Amino acid sequence: MGWPGRLFDMRDTLVRMVLLDLSGLGFLLLVPHRHTTSTTQWILAVVAFAVALAAHRRPVVNLVIQTALLAVALGLVEDFTINQVGASWALLEVTMRAHRPRVIWLSSALLVVVNLIDSIGDTLSQLGSGVVGLALEVGVPVLLGLVIRTNRQLSRQAVERAVAEQRQHASETRAARADERAAIARELHDVVAHHVASMVLRVGVARHVLTDLDPRVGAVFDDVHGTGTAALAELRRLVAVLRDPDGVRGDAALTAIDPSALPAAIGASIDRARQAGVTVEADLDPAIGSLDAVRGMAVLRLTQEALTNVAKHAGTSAFAHLVVTVRDDAVHWEVADKGHGGASVGAPTGGGHGITGMRERVEVLGGRLEAGPTPTGWRVRTVLPAPAEPPARSVPRDRTAPAGSPAPEPA
Repeated sequence: MGWPGRLFDMRDTLVRMVLLDLSGLGFLLLVPHRHTTSTTQWILAVVAFAVALAAHRRPVVNLVIQTALLAVALGLVEDFTINQVGASWALLEVTMRAHRPRVIWLSSALLVVVNLIDSIGDTLSQLGSGVVGLALEVGVPVLLGLVIRTNRQLSRQAVERAVAEQRQHASETRAARADERAAIARELHDVVAHHVASMVLRVGVARHVLTDLDPRVGAVFDDVHGTGTAALAELRRLVAVLRDPDGVRGDAALTAIDPSALPAAIGASIDRARQAGVTVEADLDPAIGSLDAVRGMAVLRLTQEALTNVAKHAGTSAFAHLVVTVRDDAVHWEVADKGHGGASVGAPTGGGHGITGMRERVEVLGGRLEAGPTPTGWRVRTVLPAPAEPPARSVPRDRTAPAGSPAPEPA
Protein backbone atom coordinates (compact mmCIF):
# COMPACT_ATOMS: atom_id res chain seq x y z
CA MET A 1 0.00 0.00 0.00
CA GLY A 2 1.47 3.37 -1.04
CA TRP A 3 1.44 6.60 0.90
CA PRO A 4 -1.89 7.83 -0.61
CA GLY A 5 -3.58 4.73 0.79
CA ARG A 6 -1.84 5.12 4.13
CA LEU A 7 -2.95 8.76 4.29
CA PHE A 8 -6.56 7.65 4.73
CA ASP A 9 -5.80 4.73 7.01
CA MET A 10 -7.83 4.57 10.20
CA ARG A 11 -4.66 4.65 12.30
CA ASP A 12 -3.25 7.82 10.71
CA THR A 13 -5.93 10.34 11.74
CA LEU A 14 -3.45 12.49 13.66
CA VAL A 15 -1.14 12.65 10.64
CA ARG A 16 -4.01 13.87 8.46
CA MET A 17 -4.96 16.53 10.98
CA VAL A 18 -1.39 17.80 11.30
CA LEU A 19 -1.11 18.06 7.51
CA LEU A 20 -4.47 19.83 7.37
CA ASP A 21 -3.43 22.34 10.05
CA LEU A 22 -0.12 23.03 8.30
CA SER A 23 -1.97 23.58 5.03
CA GLY A 24 -4.34 26.04 6.72
CA LEU A 25 -1.45 27.89 8.34
CA GLY A 26 0.30 28.14 4.99
CA PHE A 27 -2.89 29.43 3.43
CA LEU A 28 -3.13 32.22 6.00
CA LEU A 29 0.53 33.22 5.81
CA LEU A 30 1.53 32.71 2.19
CA VAL A 31 -1.57 33.03 -0.02
CA PRO A 32 -2.57 36.60 -0.97
CA HIS A 33 -6.04 37.53 0.30
CA ARG A 34 -8.55 39.99 -1.03
CA HIS A 35 -9.40 41.02 2.51
CA THR A 36 -6.98 41.71 5.33
CA THR A 37 -6.77 38.80 7.77
CA SER A 38 -8.39 40.05 10.96
CA THR A 39 -7.73 39.09 14.53
CA THR A 40 -11.13 37.37 14.71
CA GLN A 41 -10.26 35.26 11.66
CA TRP A 42 -6.96 34.25 13.24
CA ILE A 43 -8.68 33.32 16.49
CA LEU A 44 -11.28 31.18 14.69
CA ALA A 45 -8.55 29.52 12.59
CA VAL A 46 -6.33 28.72 15.58
CA VAL A 47 -9.29 27.30 17.51
CA ALA A 48 -10.20 25.16 14.49
CA PHE A 49 -6.60 23.92 14.24
CA ALA A 50 -6.49 23.04 17.94
CA VAL A 51 -9.86 21.27 17.87
CA ALA A 52 -8.78 19.20 14.83
CA LEU A 53 -5.74 17.95 16.73
CA ALA A 54 -7.44 17.47 20.10
CA ALA A 55 -10.50 15.65 18.73
CA HIS A 56 -8.78 13.61 15.99
CA ARG A 57 -10.04 10.40 17.60
CA ARG A 58 -13.64 11.73 17.94
CA PRO A 59 -14.84 12.61 14.45
CA VAL A 60 -18.42 13.48 15.47
CA VAL A 61 -17.26 15.86 18.22
CA ASN A 62 -14.80 17.43 15.80
CA LEU A 63 -17.56 17.91 13.21
CA VAL A 64 -19.95 19.57 15.65
CA ILE A 65 -17.30 22.04 16.89
CA GLN A 66 -15.98 22.78 13.38
CA THR A 67 -19.55 23.41 12.17
CA ALA A 68 -20.18 25.74 15.11
CA LEU A 69 -16.96 27.65 14.30
CA LEU A 70 -18.09 27.89 10.68
CA ALA A 71 -21.44 29.32 11.76
CA VAL A 72 -19.63 31.97 13.83
CA ALA A 73 -17.21 32.74 10.98
CA LEU A 74 -20.07 33.17 8.49
CA GLY A 75 -21.43 36.01 10.60
CA LEU A 76 -18.17 37.69 11.72
CA VAL A 77 -15.48 37.48 9.01
CA GLU A 78 -15.31 38.08 5.28
CA ASP A 79 -13.05 35.11 4.44
CA PHE A 80 -14.21 31.94 6.21
CA THR A 81 -12.28 29.47 4.00
CA ILE A 82 -10.31 27.96 6.91
CA ASN A 83 -13.45 27.10 8.90
CA GLN A 84 -15.26 25.93 5.79
CA VAL A 85 -12.46 23.51 4.90
CA GLY A 86 -12.26 22.40 8.54
CA ALA A 87 -15.97 21.55 8.62
CA SER A 88 -15.80 19.75 5.25
CA TRP A 89 -12.79 17.70 6.34
CA ALA A 90 -14.52 16.82 9.60
CA LEU A 91 -17.46 15.53 7.54
CA LEU A 92 -15.03 13.43 5.49
CA GLU A 93 -13.65 11.88 8.69
CA VAL A 94 -17.16 11.10 9.94
CA THR A 95 -18.06 9.47 6.61
CA MET A 96 -14.95 7.30 6.65
CA ARG A 97 -15.20 6.21 10.26
CA ALA A 98 -18.88 6.21 11.28
CA HIS A 99 -20.23 2.82 12.33
CA ARG A 100 -23.79 3.61 11.20
CA PRO A 101 -24.96 5.36 8.00
CA ARG A 102 -27.41 7.46 10.02
CA VAL A 103 -24.50 9.33 11.61
CA ILE A 104 -23.20 10.27 8.15
CA TRP A 105 -26.52 11.68 6.97
CA LEU A 106 -27.20 13.58 10.22
CA SER A 107 -23.73 15.14 10.04
CA SER A 108 -24.29 16.12 6.43
CA ALA A 109 -27.70 17.62 7.32
CA LEU A 110 -26.11 19.68 10.11
CA LEU A 111 -23.59 21.23 7.74
CA VAL A 112 -26.29 21.85 5.09
CA VAL A 113 -28.54 23.61 7.63
CA VAL A 114 -25.72 25.96 8.71
CA ASN A 115 -25.04 26.95 5.11
CA LEU A 116 -28.73 27.38 4.25
CA ILE A 117 -29.29 29.63 7.26
CA ASP A 118 -26.48 31.85 6.03
CA SER A 119 -28.14 32.01 2.58
CA ILE A 120 -31.42 33.43 3.88
CA GLY A 121 -32.11 36.72 2.12
CA ASP A 122 -29.70 36.13 -0.76
CA THR A 123 -30.67 36.92 -4.34
CA LEU A 124 -31.43 34.19 -6.86
CA SER A 125 -27.95 34.35 -8.39
CA GLN A 126 -26.34 34.26 -4.97
CA LEU A 127 -28.56 31.32 -4.06
CA GLY A 128 -27.41 29.39 -7.17
CA SER A 129 -23.79 30.07 -6.31
CA GLY A 130 -24.47 28.91 -2.76
CA VAL A 131 -25.93 25.61 -4.01
CA VAL A 132 -22.80 24.93 -6.04
CA GLY A 133 -20.65 25.78 -3.03
CA LEU A 134 -22.81 23.54 -0.85
CA ALA A 135 -22.33 20.65 -3.28
CA LEU A 136 -18.57 21.11 -3.03
CA GLU A 137 -18.58 21.60 0.72
CA VAL A 138 -20.88 18.69 1.59
CA GLY A 139 -21.23 16.47 -1.49
CA VAL A 140 -17.53 16.00 -2.26
CA PRO A 141 -16.49 14.99 1.30
CA VAL A 142 -19.39 12.56 1.58
CA LEU A 143 -18.68 11.02 -1.85
CA LEU A 144 -14.95 10.71 -1.20
CA GLY A 145 -15.57 9.28 2.26
CA LEU A 146 -17.99 6.68 0.90
CA VAL A 147 -15.47 5.63 -1.76
CA ILE A 148 -12.71 5.21 0.84
CA ARG A 149 -15.10 3.42 3.17
CA THR A 150 -16.20 1.02 0.42
CA ASN A 151 -12.62 0.28 -0.64
CA ARG A 152 -11.70 -0.42 2.95
CA GLN A 153 -14.63 -2.82 3.33
CA LEU A 154 -13.74 -4.57 0.07
CA SER A 155 -10.14 -4.96 1.21
CA ARG A 156 -11.28 -6.36 4.55
CA GLN A 157 -13.62 -8.80 2.80
CA ALA A 158 -10.82 -9.87 0.47
CA VAL A 159 -8.58 -10.58 3.44
CA GLU A 160 -11.36 -12.52 5.17
CA ARG A 161 -11.97 -14.54 2.01
CA ALA A 162 -8.26 -15.27 1.70
CA VAL A 163 -8.13 -16.42 5.33
CA ALA A 164 -11.24 -18.56 4.82
CA GLU A 165 -9.76 -20.10 1.67
CA GLN A 166 -6.51 -20.76 3.50
CA ARG A 167 -8.40 -22.48 6.32
CA GLN A 168 -10.39 -24.51 3.82
CA HIS A 169 -7.22 -25.51 2.01
CA ALA A 170 -5.61 -26.51 5.30
CA SER A 171 -8.71 -28.52 6.19
CA GLU A 172 -8.67 -30.24 2.81
CA THR A 173 -4.97 -30.96 3.21
CA ARG A 174 -5.56 -32.49 6.63
CA ALA A 175 -8.38 -34.58 5.21
CA ALA A 176 -6.20 -35.73 2.31
CA ARG A 177 -3.39 -36.62 4.69
CA ALA A 178 -5.83 -38.52 6.89
CA ASP A 179 -7.02 -40.47 3.83
CA GLU A 180 -3.42 -41.14 2.87
CA ARG A 181 -2.61 -42.34 6.37
CA ALA A 182 -5.63 -44.63 6.29
CA ALA A 183 -4.52 -46.03 2.92
CA ILE A 184 -1.00 -46.64 4.25
CA ALA A 185 -2.47 -48.30 7.32
CA ARG A 186 -4.56 -50.64 5.15
CA GLU A 187 -1.54 -51.44 3.00
CA LEU A 188 0.64 -52.16 6.00
CA HIS A 189 -2.02 -54.33 7.57
CA ASP A 190 -3.07 -56.23 4.44
CA VAL A 191 0.36 -56.81 2.89
CA VAL A 192 3.38 -56.15 5.06
CA ALA A 193 2.00 -57.28 8.40
CA HIS A 194 0.54 -60.41 6.79
CA HIS A 195 3.89 -61.47 5.33
CA VAL A 196 5.83 -60.65 8.48
CA ALA A 197 3.35 -62.65 10.54
CA SER A 198 3.74 -65.58 8.13
CA MET A 199 7.54 -65.47 8.41
CA VAL A 200 7.42 -65.35 12.18
CA LEU A 201 5.01 -68.28 12.25
CA ARG A 202 7.16 -70.39 9.91
CA VAL A 203 10.34 -69.68 11.84
CA GLY A 204 8.55 -70.67 15.04
CA VAL A 205 7.38 -73.91 13.44
CA ALA A 206 10.88 -74.61 12.16
CA ARG A 207 12.34 -74.17 15.66
CA HIS A 208 10.03 -76.89 17.00
CA VAL A 209 10.20 -79.27 14.04
CA LEU A 210 13.98 -79.24 13.62
CA THR A 211 15.09 -80.68 16.95
CA ASP A 212 18.68 -81.66 16.12
CA LEU A 213 19.93 -78.23 15.16
CA ASP A 214 23.40 -76.89 15.72
CA PRO A 215 23.22 -74.45 18.68
CA ARG A 216 24.49 -71.66 16.47
CA VAL A 217 21.71 -72.29 13.95
CA GLY A 218 19.20 -72.37 16.79
CA ALA A 219 20.51 -69.01 18.02
CA VAL A 220 20.01 -67.60 14.52
CA PHE A 221 16.44 -68.96 14.45
CA ASP A 222 15.78 -67.40 17.86
CA ASP A 223 17.18 -64.08 16.71
CA VAL A 224 15.12 -64.10 13.50
CA HIS A 225 11.98 -65.05 15.42
CA GLY A 226 12.55 -62.29 18.00
CA THR A 227 13.29 -59.71 15.33
CA GLY A 228 10.19 -60.66 13.35
CA THR A 229 8.01 -60.57 16.45
CA ALA A 230 9.29 -57.11 17.37
CA ALA A 231 8.81 -55.90 13.78
CA LEU A 232 5.26 -57.20 13.78
CA ALA A 233 4.53 -55.36 17.04
CA GLU A 234 5.98 -52.16 15.56
CA LEU A 235 3.86 -52.55 12.43
CA ARG A 236 0.70 -53.07 14.43
CA ARG A 237 1.45 -50.02 16.57
CA LEU A 238 2.20 -47.97 13.46
CA VAL A 239 -1.11 -49.02 11.89
CA ALA A 240 -2.94 -48.01 15.05
CA VAL A 241 -1.31 -44.58 15.09
CA LEU A 242 -1.95 -44.00 11.37
CA ARG A 243 -5.62 -44.73 11.90
CA ASP A 244 -5.79 -42.27 14.82
CA PRO A 245 -4.70 -38.79 13.59
CA ASP A 246 -5.37 -37.30 17.04
CA GLY A 247 -2.58 -39.44 18.41
CA VAL A 248 -0.02 -38.02 15.97
CA ARG A 249 1.84 -34.81 16.87
CA GLY A 250 2.90 -33.76 13.42
CA ASP A 251 4.83 -35.80 10.86
CA ALA A 252 7.63 -36.53 13.31
CA ALA A 253 5.56 -38.67 15.62
CA LEU A 254 4.26 -41.57 13.59
CA THR A 255 5.33 -43.72 16.51
CA ALA A 256 6.37 -42.85 20.01
CA ILE A 257 8.16 -44.55 22.85
CA ASP A 258 7.80 -44.43 26.59
CA PRO A 259 10.76 -42.33 27.83
CA SER A 260 11.61 -44.86 30.52
CA ALA A 261 11.97 -47.56 27.86
CA LEU A 262 14.39 -45.57 25.69
CA PRO A 263 17.67 -46.66 27.34
CA ALA A 264 16.66 -50.32 27.09
CA ALA A 265 15.61 -49.91 23.45
CA ILE A 266 18.90 -48.24 22.55
CA GLY A 267 20.74 -50.96 24.44
CA ALA A 268 18.91 -53.60 22.38
CA SER A 269 19.97 -51.86 19.16
CA ILE A 270 23.59 -51.77 20.38
CA ASP A 271 23.44 -55.47 21.23
CA ARG A 272 22.18 -56.25 17.72
CA ALA A 273 25.02 -54.27 16.18
CA ARG A 274 27.50 -56.14 18.35
CA GLN A 275 25.96 -59.46 17.34
CA ALA A 276 26.56 -58.43 13.74
CA GLY A 277 30.27 -57.96 14.56
CA VAL A 278 30.43 -54.17 15.05
CA THR A 279 32.33 -53.03 18.13
CA VAL A 280 30.15 -50.35 19.76
CA GLU A 281 31.20 -48.03 22.54
CA ALA A 282 28.25 -46.09 23.98
CA ASP A 283 28.16 -43.02 26.20
CA LEU A 284 24.53 -42.54 27.18
CA ASP A 285 23.39 -39.70 29.39
CA PRO A 286 20.99 -40.98 32.09
CA ALA A 287 18.83 -37.92 31.33
CA ILE A 288 17.63 -39.52 28.09
CA GLY A 289 15.19 -41.49 30.22
CA SER A 290 13.24 -38.27 30.78
CA LEU A 291 13.00 -37.13 27.14
CA ASP A 292 9.65 -36.52 25.55
CA ALA A 293 8.28 -39.42 23.48
CA VAL A 294 8.80 -37.80 20.08
CA ARG A 295 12.48 -36.95 20.52
CA GLY A 296 13.03 -40.26 22.28
CA MET A 297 11.76 -42.14 19.25
CA ALA A 298 13.90 -39.93 16.98
CA VAL A 299 17.03 -40.79 19.01
CA LEU A 300 16.20 -44.49 18.82
CA ARG A 301 15.58 -44.45 15.07
CA LEU A 302 18.71 -42.40 14.40
CA THR A 303 20.77 -44.82 16.46
CA GLN A 304 19.35 -47.86 14.69
CA GLU A 305 19.90 -46.38 11.25
CA ALA A 306 23.42 -45.17 12.05
CA LEU A 307 24.57 -48.50 13.46
CA THR A 308 23.02 -50.31 10.50
CA ASN A 309 24.92 -48.02 8.15
CA VAL A 310 28.15 -48.73 10.04
CA ALA A 311 27.66 -52.46 9.47
CA LYS A 312 26.78 -51.89 5.81
CA HIS A 313 29.49 -49.48 4.79
CA ALA A 314 32.29 -49.64 7.38
CA GLY A 315 32.18 -53.41 7.71
CA THR A 316 31.04 -55.82 10.38
CA SER A 317 34.35 -55.60 12.27
CA ALA A 318 34.33 -51.79 12.45
CA PHE A 319 34.46 -49.73 15.63
CA ALA A 320 31.57 -47.28 16.33
CA HIS A 321 31.26 -44.72 19.09
CA LEU A 322 27.75 -43.62 20.11
CA VAL A 323 27.28 -40.49 22.25
CA VAL A 324 23.88 -39.25 23.47
CA THR A 325 23.83 -36.36 25.94
CA VAL A 326 21.23 -33.86 27.12
CA ARG A 327 22.42 -30.27 27.68
CA ASP A 328 20.06 -27.35 28.29
CA ASP A 329 17.15 -29.65 27.37
CA ALA A 330 18.67 -30.17 23.89
CA VAL A 331 19.69 -33.66 22.79
CA HIS A 332 23.23 -33.97 21.39
CA TRP A 333 23.54 -37.19 19.39
CA GLU A 334 26.55 -38.52 17.50
CA VAL A 335 27.77 -41.76 15.96
CA ALA A 336 31.32 -41.99 14.62
CA ASP A 337 33.07 -45.04 13.17
CA LYS A 338 36.71 -45.81 12.40
CA GLY A 339 36.04 -48.02 9.44
CA HIS A 340 38.78 -50.52 8.68
CA GLY A 341 36.33 -53.41 8.69
CA GLY A 342 35.55 -55.96 6.05
CA ALA A 343 32.51 -55.59 3.84
CA SER A 344 29.32 -56.89 5.33
CA VAL A 345 28.13 -60.05 3.70
CA GLY A 346 24.94 -59.43 1.79
CA ALA A 347 24.88 -55.73 2.71
CA PRO A 348 23.43 -53.40 0.09
CA THR A 349 26.11 -51.56 -1.84
CA GLY A 350 24.21 -48.34 -2.42
CA GLY A 351 20.99 -46.76 -3.45
CA GLY A 352 19.58 -46.61 0.06
CA HIS A 353 17.83 -43.65 1.67
CA GLY A 354 19.19 -43.94 5.23
CA ILE A 355 20.85 -40.51 5.53
CA THR A 356 17.97 -38.85 3.68
CA GLY A 357 15.43 -40.35 6.07
CA MET A 358 17.53 -39.39 9.08
CA ARG A 359 17.86 -35.82 7.82
CA GLU A 360 14.10 -35.51 7.22
CA ARG A 361 13.32 -36.81 10.71
CA VAL A 362 15.78 -34.36 12.29
CA GLU A 363 14.57 -31.36 10.28
CA VAL A 364 10.97 -32.00 11.26
CA LEU A 365 12.05 -31.64 14.89
CA GLY A 366 13.89 -28.39 14.18
CA GLY A 367 17.42 -29.81 14.06
CA ARG A 368 20.08 -30.15 11.37
CA LEU A 369 21.88 -33.38 10.54
CA GLU A 370 25.61 -33.28 9.81
CA ALA A 371 27.10 -36.31 8.06
CA GLY A 372 30.50 -36.68 6.44
CA PRO A 373 33.92 -38.30 6.45
CA THR A 374 36.53 -37.83 9.15
CA PRO A 375 40.27 -38.58 9.05
CA THR A 376 39.57 -42.00 10.57
CA GLY A 377 36.17 -42.92 9.17
CA TRP A 378 32.67 -41.42 9.08
CA ARG A 379 30.62 -39.34 11.49
CA VAL A 380 26.97 -38.34 11.71
CA ARG A 381 25.63 -36.01 14.41
CA THR A 382 22.82 -33.63 15.24
CA VAL A 383 21.27 -31.54 17.99
CA LEU A 384 17.55 -31.95 18.66
CA PRO A 385 16.34 -28.69 20.23
CA ALA A 386 13.93 -28.53 23.12
CA PRO A 387 10.29 -28.69 22.03
CA ALA A 388 8.55 -25.33 21.61
CA GLU A 389 5.84 -26.40 24.05
CA PRO A 390 5.35 -29.40 26.29
CA PRO A 391 3.40 -32.36 24.88
CA ALA A 392 -0.32 -31.91 25.25
CA ARG A 393 -0.89 -35.37 26.61
CA SER A 394 0.99 -38.54 27.47
CA VAL A 395 1.47 -41.31 24.94
CA PRO A 396 -1.06 -44.14 25.32
CA ARG A 397 0.40 -47.23 26.89
CA ASP A 398 -0.59 -49.48 23.98
CA ARG A 399 1.58 -47.39 21.65
CA THR A 400 4.83 -47.56 23.59
CA ALA A 401 7.69 -49.95 22.97
CA PRO A 402 7.98 -52.44 25.82
CA ALA A 403 11.12 -51.95 27.85
CA GLY A 404 12.25 -55.51 27.60
CA SER A 405 11.57 -56.18 23.92
CA PRO A 406 14.26 -55.66 21.30
CA ALA A 407 13.67 -52.80 18.88
CA PRO A 408 13.47 -53.77 15.19
CA GLU A 409 16.01 -52.63 12.67
CA PRO A 410 14.80 -49.86 10.34
CA ALA A 411 13.45 -50.89 6.98
